[in-house]
Amino acid sequence: MTDQALEPVAAPTKPPHPLAEFWREFRRNRGAMIGLFVILALIFVAIFANVIAPYGPAEQFRDSFLVPPFWVEGGSTRFLLGTDDVGRDILSRLIYGARLSLLIGMVVVTLALAAGVTLGLCAGFFGGVVDIGVMRLMDIMLALPALLLAIVIVAILGPGLMNAMIAVTIVVVPHYARLTRGAVLNEINRDYVTASRVAGAGPLRLMFITVLPNCMAPLIVQATLGFSTAILDAAALGFLGLGAQPPTPEWGSMLADALQFIQRAWWVMTLPGLAILVTVLAFNLMGDGLRDALDPKLKR
Repeated sequence: MTDQALEPVAAPTKPPHPLAEFWREFRRNRGAMIGLFVILALIFVAIFANVIAPYGPAEQFRDSFLVPPFWVEGGSTRFLLGTDDVGRDILSRLIYGARLSLLIGMVVVTLALAAGVTLGLCAGFFGGVVDIGVMRLMDIMLALPALLLAIVIVAILGPGLMNAMIAVTIVVVPHYARLTRGAVLNEINRDYVTASRVAGAGPLRLMFITVLPNCMAPLIVQATLGFSTAILDAAALGFLGLGAQPPTPEWGSMLADALQFIQRAWWVMTLPGLAILVTVLAFNLMGDGLRDALDPKLKR
């Protein structure tokens, strides 16, 4: 008997867990990791806003109008980021605004995802008149500028935070519907769907149990990017006076209130703008990382 016959056979390696493989691919993207840490910090600040914020978001200090940040001459450590034109602490309003912005993103993405996925599944599965009707409606909505359509909807419903969230939800639904339809058409003729259909699965089971889980990767990426879109559009509506109304500490409405003080009190307008910029950038970076990690074609 030769030595080669006596050599032990190597045990087959166990494939990595999908979550472990996803995390390995995701953390390679430094930008995505930075975005993730910023988002986790924002979530922490939003949850514990009552504890972290030094003052209430609407609390006014009549003796401290337009106080600059503490590092600027004339500033005070009593108000680390200064005060606005009616004596409200900007840091406290930014902290409570983070809670409101994340709430807007969560509500808009949840509603738009539910409506868009349902419409996309119906269009992809049933085809024919249903597909034509749904997709032509989505095309008409996409043909209109998103912000203009949102302004029209809010003008019909009336200004307010809830109506602004409804308007932004309606505006972003077509993106989820088209994405879901494309994923369904890519999956509907595969063998596992045919086997489920032969086994007697009904349309609803095929749509939501069999096919939808295999279409979730692009939807997760779109939902992450949708957070930034929702926050940005809601801030734009607030800036135009159609979103959250004063004294609600929403970043867009804070920008609108501070517009007249941009030359004499730069911090009143700059700091809410930076908050919007950092939040939107963090969600975009994390969305790019999710896309790279979930799409096999983009994996390094």
